[in-house]
Amino acid sequence: MNIAATMDGHGKDSTRRNWDAAATGWDRHAPAIRAWLRPSTDAMLNMAGVAPGQTVLDVAAGAGDQTLDLAARVGPDGRVVASDISEKILGLAAENAARAGYQTVTTHLADAERLDLDADSFDAAVCRLGLMFLPDPAAGLGQIRHALKPGARFCSMVFAGPDQNPCLRILTMTAMRHAGVPPRDPFQPGGLVSLGRPGGIDTLFQEAGFSAVATTRMDAPFRMPTTQHYLAFIRDAAGPILQILAPLSDAARAAAWTDMAGQLDAFQTADGWVGPNTLLLTVGRK
Repeated sequence: MNIAATMDGHGKDSTRRNWDAAATGWDRHAPAIRAWLRPSTDAMLNMAGVAPGQTVLDVAAGAGDQTLDLAARVGPDGRVVASDISEKILGLAAENAARAGYQTVTTHLADAERLDLDADSFDAAVCRLGLMFLPDPAAGLGQIRHALKPGARFCSMVFAGPDQNPCLRILTMTAMRHAGVPPRDPFQPGGLVSLGRPGGIDTLFQEAGFSAVATTRMDAPFRMPTTQHYLAFIRDAAGPILQILAPLSDAARAAAWTDMAGQLDAFQTADGWVGPNTLLLTVGRK
């Protein structure tokens, strides 16, 4: 069984459909996602050197939360190109930018491994929680580097390994067990923590031709009132988990969610549910 975009062709078609299906839910939970990733998003933009007047590429932009931050930073004299494989989620990004009054944002529907953008055309680039889903992240890095101007920087945000992200491990392993999918290498391309192997993403950046590569580790706890609030977000917006459970009957899916809830209750505190997450922010220069 293909999980979370580990193949070309039909695998990517499946991933595209999955994110199309999750688009509305992801956008609906934008305030929670924004609060969760606020410090790390600011750090990502700083590391990429995003500044007024620049033309910036946002890869795997999703519904465009960080796209709005980019538009605010580049100002009226800058330009932001939001790219994604999902037409529906990219449409939401365009709507959100227009609603916020940013006329400098345009969209580019494309597979990140085949961006087909002009060489030397961007002053900076970012990718927030998208690079790890690519079946061939090296190809994606090559496409991004091609589009950057000499000296420009690219910063990606991905999840660290499974030991640093226990909630993701619980969700993925439980979903796979209920779906009858055998355990797999968590660092296999295309998965949630696939780029979390220590030192692995630095090597990928360097092999893609980036210089001055550096990775910063950041804690990003996900805070919700209860376990059920967190699972409501996952059920509504987490495309990779939904893809694993998609072949199951309604009853079998319900059993999987109940199993996850029982394990995730371990993170319930007197002040609410607090799920540990650790992110890796990696920057490189063309």
